[in-house]
Amino acid sequence: MDIKTATALHRLRLISIPEALSFPALILFGSVLSRVSDIDFLMMPLGMLHGVLFVIYVVALLDVWAKTKWPLKRVAFFFLLCVLPFGGLYGDKVLKRYEADGVIAARARREGTVSA
Repeated sequence: MDIKTATALHRLRLISIPEALSFPALILFGSVLSRVSDIDFLMMPLGMLHGVLFVIYVVALLDVWAKTKWPLKRVAFFFLLCVLPFGGLYGDKVLKRYEADGVIAARARREGTVSA
């Protein structure tokens, strides 16, 4: 794995956790609190924050797709995870495994252990 691919994967991991937590925060603090109480000032900033994080996640996912040449099924899986509440937390776990596998494979190629 080259440095650009590893960096793209790491960026996607970095944005997946805040994006995964912003959606439930929007639902809980924005929607639920505005319906059961007079607290409605959180809806706009939380919605904007979640929207920005979602767009950054999708752009980072497209960047990873371009660099890794993943199949469309895998990209669709990670997109589905960003739509589900807390899905990005599982996505981070999977991405960490892909990142580690890439580092191990790159190290093996550099040491001449494998020819892949």
